[in-house]
Amino acid sequence: MDLNYSPKMRKPRTPCNRIKLFVLCHGLLQFSQLLYSAYFKSTISTIERRYGLSSYSSGTISSLNEVSNSLLIVFVSYFGSRVHRPRFIGAGGLLMAVSAMILTLPHFLSQPYEYDSVLHNRHDICNPHNNSTSTESCGREDSRLLADTNKLWVLMPIAQLLFGVGSVPIQPFGISYIDDFAGRQNSPLYIAILFAVSVFGPAIGYLLGSVMLRIYVDVDRSGLGAEQELRQGDPRWVGAWWMGLLIATGCLVLTSIPYFFFPRQMDSERTESETDSNNDLKNKDMSLLEFLKLFPRIFIRLLLSPLFLLLILAQCCFSSVIAGLATFLNKFLERQYGASVAYSSLLVGAVNLPSVAVGMLIGGVVMKRMGLSLKSIPRFSVFMLTISTLLCVPLFFMGCDTQKVSEVNEQIGRPLSKCYGSCSCPESAFHPVCGYDGVEYISPCHAGCTNFTKDPNNTFRVQVYSNCRCITGEKSLAHPRPCGSSCPHFLLPVIVVISLASLIACITHNPLYMMVLRCVSFEEKSFAIGIQFLLMRVLAWLPAPALFGMAIDMSCIRWKTVCGKKFSCGYYDNSLLRSRYLGLQVGYKVMGIILLIILGWKAKRTQEYDLEKKPEVQL
Repeated sequence: MDLNYSPKMRKPRTPCNRIKLFVLCHGLLQFSQLLYSAYFKSTISTIERRYGLSSYSSGTISSLNEVSNSLLIVFVSYFGSRVHRPRFIGAGGLLMAVSAMILTLPHFLSQPYEYDSVLHNRHDICNPHNNSTSTESCGREDSRLLADTNKLWVLMPIAQLLFGVGSVPIQPFGISYIDDFAGRQNSPLYIAILFAVSVFGPAIGYLLGSVMLRIYVDVDRSGLGAEQELRQGDPRWVGAWWMGLLIATGCLVLTSIPYFFFPRQMDSERTESETDSNNDLKNKDMSLLEFLKLFPRIFIRLLLSPLFLLLILAQCCFSSVIAGLATFLNKFLERQYGASVAYSSLLVGAVNLPSVAVGMLIGGVVMKRMGLSLKSIPRFSVFMLTISTLLCVPLFFMGCDTQKVSEVNEQIGRPLSKCYGSCSCPESAFHPVCGYDGVEYISPCHAGCTNFTKDPNNTFRVQVYSNCRCITGEKSLAHPRPCGSSCPHFLLPVIVVISLASLIACITHNPLYMMVLRCVSFEEKSFAIGIQFLLMRVLAWLPAPALFGMAIDMSCIRWKTVCGKKFSCGYYDNSLLRSRYLGLQVGYKVMGIILLIILGWKAKRTQEYDLEKKPEVQL
């Protein structure tokens, strides 16, 4: 036995025993995690179209990961220094990879995507000699579509709940591990590098979505026929939403494996006195039972603190706005300005998200240079957020009315019995065409078209529908596409204004975060941060996507139906969609500003009270 052995003796220096390598690996894992999350949100509208979900349903699915995360995040405060943190992080990353794989299963377990087409089934065109009616019992295709949707409702919630469990240890364990073994001066730098690497994840996720959604969904099953018939702007087009999830799975697996080679205790960059001090603190760790008894008391004490409660509620308001933008901005651009799914993802990833990152960076610089006090942070934030809110006002007027759609918001010129009453149009038909009269029809059948001409340059596409009995005017013809938006020129100005408003709002992110640390005692900082994230998940990230989805659904003026059941929305009232989606965002911002005004007043009163009491304390 070596009597000279000491537990403090340094272990041999290996690559996996260096904190700098851990920082790099953790940055890449957080990058992969955010890439996966952002990519999934960029495909929400496509999944809606493929499986017939309402926006409320897709918003609920997208936020389910917050449920499992919120239930477990509390225990991270206790187990942080008691477990092998790198291995838990690696296991969490692999669990997220499994959840990404499960998310792709609805595609592989579903039947090939079916869409209305005169080239595939003649019932998409008017057939007066067909004696069947449109209200017949469900066809085989409709029944399979409902079965595929039911599979999605089983698999995607499971995947999202697993993702929430896997993401629990990633940030708390990673940041605490870096802070424990990095030098006191190096720790802030390493954490800044960590976030600098991971901040590109959401932008790359949306850009990846832009690429993948240009590929036809069943590219792995069918030939080029369907892809050549449908254009990307066609409302029947569904992109390969599942392919990006496979890429995200690979990234998560590759970035999770190195964690199993990092030691539980790493050679610290800190001095021996700092290390001893830390060890003394760790010896005072309490038991799990003591922790569980203490947590509710501290939780209630923090909630009874006016400064802390007002600040967290204000942050929840602004986080709700971010959740609404992250989940449904793509869909808003698609429906309001006629952008394709791929192009809207490109705009969000290349313009909006970089603006958010720049705003957060500027906020950190402002906080460092100006040294904002507890009293001045709310004032500064109110000023910046008021500017951001005012920038959103022109967006209410930068839009256009809904296109004229027969029997949705426009009455056809001819009686139904002489138009398509005898055409036996399927109830679930949805293949919008634009008539020469400037009116859009739900399908060629609903326009009363009895014939069509193929495109001579592409026999997989229809050039024009003819003999359309519902179309008034000199030509009874219809183009095989929707009439489209009348204001696509607003698209780029709108995304610029939204991005500028996001940049200005995000300047307040760092000051408000630092205020959380300043308005609680030193001993309660770690608890305060944990409670902050818990409340933001429960009050913002969990309900906000569903609430924004509900607001969007309330703007729907015609739902697609399959077997008599309400499916996804076919047409929205553009004015209502714009006012409700933007109005909910502005409402959240106004509530947050009011809370910050009250917070600033309360902080001023608290500071004055402390100054009045200070002489008494000195005496």
